[in-house]
Amino acid sequence: MGSAERGLFGQRGRLNSGSLTAMGVRVRLSHCVRPLSVAAALCLWGCDISNQPIDMRWVESNVFLTSYGEAPKHLDSASSYSNNETPWTYAIYEPPLRYHYLKRPYVLEPRTLTALPRVQYLDAQGKPLDASAPTSRIAQTVFELKVQPGILFAPHPAFARDSSGRLLYHQLREDDLRSIKKPSDFAEQGSRELTAADYIYAIKRLASPRVKSPVFGFLSEKIVGLAELGKQTRQVNDEIKSKLSPREAGPFGHLPWMDFREFDLKGVELVDTHTFRIHVKGKYPQFKYWLAMTFFSPVAWEVDAFYAQPGMSQKNLKPDSWPVGTGPFMLTENIPNARMVLSRNPHYRGGTYPCEGEPEDERKGLLADCGKRTPFVDGMVSILDKEGSSVFTKFIQGYYDTPQIERGESGIAFQVAIDDNTGRARDLVARKIQLPSTIQVGFSYFGFNWLDPVVGAGNTPEQKTKNRKLRQAIAIAFDFEEYVAIFEDNRAQVNHSAVVAGLFGHDTIKPNPVTHIMGPDGRARRRPIEDAKRLLAEAGYPDGRHAKTGEPLVINYDTTGVGPAYKARLDWVTKQFSKLNIQVELRNTDYNRFQDKMRKGSAQFFSWGWLADYPDPENFLFLLYGPNAKAKGDGENASNWQNDEYDRLFDRMKDMEDTPERAALIRRMGEIMQEEMPLLFGTSDEYGSALHQWVSNGKPSNIIRDNLPYLRVNAHLRAQMVREWNQPIWWPLWLLPLGLLAVCIPAWLAWKKRQARTALEEVRA
Repeated sequence: MGSAERGLFGQRGRLNSGSLTAMGVRVRLSHCVRPLSVAAALCLWGCDISNQPIDMRWVESNVFLTSYGEAPKHLDSASSYSNNETPWTYAIYEPPLRYHYLKRPYVLEPRTLTALPRVQYLDAQGKPLDASAPTSRIAQTVFELKVQPGILFAPHPAFARDSSGRLLYHQLREDDLRSIKKPSDFAEQGSRELTAADYIYAIKRLASPRVKSPVFGFLSEKIVGLAELGKQTRQVNDEIKSKLSPREAGPFGHLPWMDFREFDLKGVELVDTHTFRIHVKGKYPQFKYWLAMTFFSPVAWEVDAFYAQPGMSQKNLKPDSWPVGTGPFMLTENIPNARMVLSRNPHYRGGTYPCEGEPEDERKGLLADCGKRTPFVDGMVSILDKEGSSVFTKFIQGYYDTPQIERGESGIAFQVAIDDNTGRARDLVARKIQLPSTIQVGFSYFGFNWLDPVVGAGNTPEQKTKNRKLRQAIAIAFDFEEYVAIFEDNRAQVNHSAVVAGLFGHDTIKPNPVTHIMGPDGRARRRPIEDAKRLLAEAGYPDGRHAKTGEPLVINYDTTGVGPAYKARLDWVTKQFSKLNIQVELRNTDYNRFQDKMRKGSAQFFSWGWLADYPDPENFLFLLYGPNAKAKGDGENASNWQNDEYDRLFDRMKDMEDTPERAALIRRMGEIMQEEMPLLFGTSDEYGSALHQWVSNGKPSNIIRDNLPYLRVNAHLRAQMVREWNQPIWWPLWLLPLGLLAVCIPAWLAWKKRQARTALEEVRA
């Protein structure tokens, strides 16, 4: 008995110490006990665990939540022209005018002005003319603008001054920036009143050789003296560089600040502190629309000088990254590869929500906030999210108020899903997703580079003809009716010129006779592919091969885009070329690199899009205006097309009011572009928003970009819905302890059986 008791006691003792010996195998009960304890702790703690893609503090805050697919390249008001930059630029900067948020057709109204600009016409001697004077007599149009007094710039260290009035941060050394990552890192922030001189400084700065403004080439032909100022600034800049060492003048060197207050601009005059005038050549009615674009936003000389200091650019402290304006919001966080955050500008004077709009607006609830102070939200948090499926999922979950605030494709895609009862149509309906839509004034197109020897202008009359026939053959092969049916669910319109629907003169453009034939029913049908093959052979490429060398014809296609949906579109493009046995080399890059290629004129065939800056045909026809070529003047003529007759007609058309004479000019310009085919005119899509039920006042428009102040968010409802729709699933956590028990219990039973047998053997011994 004694020895048996010792044996059992000894085993118990080893059990208490956390181990046992059985069959010569050492087993630790802690391998079972401790994981069970951890699993239990996780289950208890799990009540507060969730996989939140967006911080719940933001979900519960009065901010607008959305995403962006690619970081904006330019936030500088002089350089920014891309659609993906507008959510920030139009929230931060304030051009003199804006569009009424609700009215259609679009109506301009003052933004920082006391009233709409006063317009006066002058003859060649500078004498005033009546508004009814013939265009031929008008030498200049003068726009007089009066700025509201008391408007303040957002807080920024560029304005900070000491007690004696000296600017604190305008004589910095690079060492002073060692711990600085963003403007708010400076201890002192300042502000000052907006004046007319700030608008004048901004206009002069468009002529800077250091700031590549995409509109300088065009505006230099409009604003009196701007072209001459451009030449002067380039000369001054060259003189500055000539006095520097090669290292200082190189790409990593530092150039001293150019103070544009010291330059004269004949066409812009300062009348008083809050009044200035802009002199425009001839009669140009569309100039009023430019005054609603961020190119004409004020720039404080203090900000320009602040960012021009040594070391600033290396620290990414520049207007392209940290813009400064007088608008309702200011950029307070800029991590391009993660997120960008807009916060309320504490100095903003506030606006008023409109009380009138279209007849249906009241029924839609768009007038409920009539007369209330804007902005309604305290800011916007935008998250980098490159994958469309990820954006869609987070939107459905409620973490994004809209997928991307500047884009309208998702709203239409969701409406299609509901109509067809596909995808997550039930979720869209059940979660009361709002899908307002409108007609988009814009188009997606394909372009040929006029500088390219194969698809461009051609060096000889014979080559010009052959290249034109090649472009025409490709134009026939690109079946945009098929594209609309496949990718747009027949919700887009096929274009026959660059004058899209919704613009004056659109109804004068006939179906393109190069690509279409009128049927007996009066409808235009795409020409058979045999017509394209005939043109291809006449161009010198029978069956897609060079007639002399026999080598296959290869077209390089530059584009941007990621994801399965875009892959399908690339496959469609390849299919169109394959109809002619033309090989295509895809060059898919990010948008920033794509823009660089276009500026250099190195692309051969490309796809791009254009959304109207203002609702006038001139804003589309200038996409093919020779002097506006992107490679030569950094304009918006991306194809670099040049046609003497077209340019002459454009020069006449652009200054005219909407008359039958103007319509006739537009019709002829349409015929020229149809024959020469510098573009494949592509499609114009519906434009729609996708907004959650807690967002109010959403009215989509690709013309109006400053919509953020008008949007209202019910953050309490959003947080409630996010929690309800994203209930955590905890039952898998209980599988962990059950699994551990399934392993430990058999081991324990085997041990217990072995112990009993061992004890019995000891007793018998």
